[in-house]
Amino acid sequence: MHLSDILNHLGENRKNYFNAVSPPIIQSSNFVFDNLEDFRKAFADEMGSTLYTRGNNPTVAILRKKLAALEKAEDCLVFGSGASANAMAILSQVHQGAHIVCVNNSYSWTFKMLTEYLPKFGVTHTFVDGTNLEEIEAAIQPNTTLLFLESPTSIVLDLQDLKACAAIAKKHGIITAIDNSYASPIFQRPIEHGIDIVIHSGTKYLNGHSDVVVGVVCSSKEIIEKMFYSEFMTLGAIISPNDAMLVIRGLRTLELRMKRVHESGMKITSFLEKHPKIEKVNYPFSPNSPQYDLAKKQMDGAGGLFSLYIKTDSLEKAEAFFHRLKRFSLAVSWGGHESLVLPFCGFYNIPGQEDPTLPFNLVRFYIGLEDPDWLIEDLKQALEVL
Repeated sequence: MHLSDILNHLGENRKNYFNAVSPPIIQSSNFVFDNLEDFRKAFADEMGSTLYTRGNNPTVAILRKKLAALEKAEDCLVFGSGASANAMAILSQVHQGAHIVCVNNSYSWTFKMLTEYLPKFGVTHTFVDGTNLEEIEAAIQPNTTLLFLESPTSIVLDLQDLKACAAIAKKHGIITAIDNSYASPIFQRPIEHGIDIVIHSGTKYLNGHSDVVVGVVCSSKEIIEKMFYSEFMTLGAIISPNDAMLVIRGLRTLELRMKRVHESGMKITSFLEKHPKIEKVNYPFSPNSPQYDLAKKQMDGAGGLFSLYIKTDSLEKAEAFFHRLKRFSLAVSWGGHESLVLPFCGFYNIPGQEDPTLPFNLVRFYIGLEDPDWLIEDLKQALEVL
């Protein structure tokens, strides 16, 4: 199916709602039936019927179709956050006494799920260097049920070889899942490389306007149906119909936004790599990246998220660099229209918390839709403080 059809038309049966260009927001918690026969059919197939919005809602169903098609998946579920999507995907593939292999430097709430929540139920884990296939395979145990990937990771931007990881998992009879938030389905479609479950923090690129928190899980009909009747329906971490409509709106411009932030990201990282005050830039599509060939092999672009190390051994200088920036907003998350900065010096000296293991001269940038030359001007003047 053509990308333009998916983003602009798929699932939108306009004759059903007065030929309106935009789908309606079916802001109803409950749905009524004319007779017992129809009620029984809906109750027997709550995933495919409109019975109660905690299970299926017509506006959310349109979004599910689009997201599944974008990832070349058979079906999709939409959750109230990326953290809940990660959690549900993981929970659906473990049992008491199971073991998970997960890559290092994964999303913070994935890390907490594995290290703080699941151990209460006897589920263990091993973190591995995702760039080392031998280490990944060596970590697999007889009770391993899941290999969890995040490629690229969202802080240091390490990649995993998706086809090779999928082959290792299939050899050992385990499921693979990946957080694909960084690349979006415009730039990377893991199912095409053999991955079983694809997860997104749809808050980022999929919505793209910094006004909805949403999570996405795409997979086979079998895996999604099992997840629907267990984790999804039991825990109820759903998205509202109104928010679903906002994400549908965001998808209209997904391809355009991804191309824009990729072009800007390439231009800005190229400038930074040549700057004498920059120690290293982490960006998969940089020809200087040690994983550049792998990135070109399994990705069509890298978007606007990158990190770098500024040349300083002084926490005060790192803070001064941040304070000189005028055109980047200080914030977590990314993927919207606005350019952001996340300086890791900000995680140091927080009362009641240990300093992070990542160095204070690490800075993550997200490049939004602004003019890249305008942003480069700001970076130039801020780097003068070093």
